[in-house]
Amino acid sequence: MPKAMVQHAAIDTGVIDALVSGHAGDPFAVLGPHDGPGGHTIRAFLPGACRVDVLARDTGEALGTLTEVHPGGVFCGPAKNRRPYVLRIDWGSAVQETEDPYSFGPLVGELDLHLIAEGTHQDLSSCLGAVPMAVEGVRGVRFAVWAPNARRVSVVGDFNQWDGRRHPMRRRHGAGVWEIFIPRLVVGAPYKYELIGPSGTPLPLKADPVARASEPPPATASVVADAAPFHWTDQAWCHERASRQSATAPISAYEVHALSWMRPDGRSLDWDGLADRLVPYAADMGFTHLELLPVMNHPFAGSWGYQPIGMFSPLGGLGPPVGLARLIDRCHRAGIGVLLDWVPGHFPSDAHGLVRFDGTALYEHEDPREGFHRDWNTLIYNYGRHEVRAFLIASALHWLEHYHVDGLRVDAVASMLYRDYSRPAGEWIPNIYGGRENLEAVAFLRQLNQTIAQRYPGAVTIAEESTAWPGVTRPIGEGGLGFTFKWNMGWMHDSLQYIGRDPTHRRYHHDEFTFSAVYAFSERYVLPLSHDEVVHGKRSIIGRMPGDHWQRFANLRAYYGFMWAHPGKKLLFMGDEFAQEREWNHDAQLDWHLLDDPMHRGVQMLVRDLNRIYRVEGALHRLDSDPGSFHWVVVDDRDQSVFAFLRYGHAGDRTILCVCNMTPVPRHGYRLGVPAAGLWHELLNSDAAVYGGSNVGNGGIVMATDVEAHGLPASLTLTLPPLATVLLRQGG
Repeated sequence: MPKAMVQHAAIDTGVIDALVSGHAGDPFAVLGPHDGPGGHTIRAFLPGACRVDVLARDTGEALGTLTEVHPGGVFCGPAKNRRPYVLRIDWGSAVQETEDPYSFGPLVGELDLHLIAEGTHQDLSSCLGAVPMAVEGVRGVRFAVWAPNARRVSVVGDFNQWDGRRHPMRRRHGAGVWEIFIPRLVVGAPYKYELIGPSGTPLPLKADPVARASEPPPATASVVADAAPFHWTDQAWCHERASRQSATAPISAYEVHALSWMRPDGRSLDWDGLADRLVPYAADMGFTHLELLPVMNHPFAGSWGYQPIGMFSPLGGLGPPVGLARLIDRCHRAGIGVLLDWVPGHFPSDAHGLVRFDGTALYEHEDPREGFHRDWNTLIYNYGRHEVRAFLIASALHWLEHYHVDGLRVDAVASMLYRDYSRPAGEWIPNIYGGRENLEAVAFLRQLNQTIAQRYPGAVTIAEESTAWPGVTRPIGEGGLGFTFKWNMGWMHDSLQYIGRDPTHRRYHHDEFTFSAVYAFSERYVLPLSHDEVVHGKRSIIGRMPGDHWQRFANLRAYYGFMWAHPGKKLLFMGDEFAQEREWNHDAQLDWHLLDDPMHRGVQMLVRDLNRIYRVEGALHRLDSDPGSFHWVVVDDRDQSVFAFLRYGHAGDRTILCVCNMTPVPRHGYRLGVPAAGLWHELLNSDAAVYGGSNVGNGGIVMATDVEAHGLPASLTLTLPPLATVLLRQGG
């Protein structure tokens, strides 16, 4: 044994070896200041240091010099007295002065630990992750991470040459949380966690599950985020949010992939660039909301964000997190709400992510029959574990609280609800009653929706649920899941299939356009034409339209007219508003040059006008969930492929008549029943010349007379333009 080690025999040689080898499970019991029979002693582990002196933090007075007691970099020595100190470290090429991380006590509060252990903590980003703070007047960063089964956890980064032996953390028993305060570390520092699993095996370096900032891909480190509060200027919007997002409000969302919407110099716009260009564009187009594909940090761009790792961290490639806050603030000041796609259904198996985070199936299921998605080669959260539910709910609340988002669109809900989702017989585990329903996921979704409703009244949750699960938007107290809205996947599938058919064949598939009215009021629906419909060989929306060039655009305009008049809120993916011809490519910007073509510009103008009419006319949005708001006038004219229906609103809202002619043949003298005689004003004709149509129409005004038709007391006679939708308003 070396002489220096004998002089400090109070330090067990096994403990020293554990420090040097990086296996010390309780570093605070050894490092830092300690009192003993020999007086006040300070110990430090600084591999590569040449000399270590101890100075008083307040005066700079020399308190002692530490001696290297192990060639691996363990230093130990007496100090004059127990007082706050700094270490002056001579590294040979530079001298560093810093406070000793091991001189600070525990910082995560007992209540926080209790709530984490209980699985009820709803603000994890304030107590876990990297939080800049001042402790005893010393600026630095406090790190905390949940890893209950790890033997040792360290913070690594540029500040310690990514050496996991340098900053092993303090374990807070019971909650399974590890923490350490690293003095003088600053915002912007990259970091990861180095863990040793329960078997003693080092794990791949892990990104922080509760990181609030991340490096731009392909780099994978977490980043210390600024904790300073953002100065919001959206108070007026927040005051009105509940009314702007209710079931009676007009909601027309523009779905956007932030990385590919516009790339003016070949690179994606950052958050501020999007605020400058996207916000005025969406406002000019009349959309009420932006819906952003997941902005949570994700390692693979080709997942479009639907395989996230940073559930608390915005995309690192678009600028610092405060930029996202500025974008949302700008949206709110422009009267536009912001919805985020959020993914609690699965997570990727990248080594730096959540997979076997502490050497065990911590966030996922151990059994792949419960914990692996074949469709996406991803892992499934263990919704039966209360800490995992708390992690996910805290993530949802983080975006609502810290970024003022107005709602979350929950992705792939169907995959969560069924244990046999996309699994053959024998390769899934039934629930405790022998059924296929995922009872733990159901309980999680109800808890999520209930918590959001209580904490953030007026915020909405929207389910992408592709099956007939009952009561998705029914209140939880009535046995439902408690979502605000649900995507109407049936309407989307049927209507796209119909509109893609040759008009001569549509008479044989008439029900594809009418069937949605049978169930349109069973849930509170959103009609989605989303990103999923313009990828993977499905073609663009305009690319599905049959016929020659003119007919393709006429078909699309007629389809959009039908969609905006149909009950349900609206969602349109970027590029569809000007009829982008090619499928969406996440690596390229939209084909904005198409707007030089009058036909594409006409579609854009139509969407703008549809949004305006939809917002102004209460009959088109106010009673979307009430079957009394909808009445078929013509539902059975298969031979001519004509559809007509009335939309009603509250008292004082003028009735709207929607008429669709889905063949290229103009129909003259077509009589339609209406509720009252008098003037009817043609609000919109998708065949208008300004939109690129043939300008067949009714001159803007039609007079209804007291002639019964279609079971209604009055009627009017219309000219139906070819492949067109016409909207008329009662009373001029």
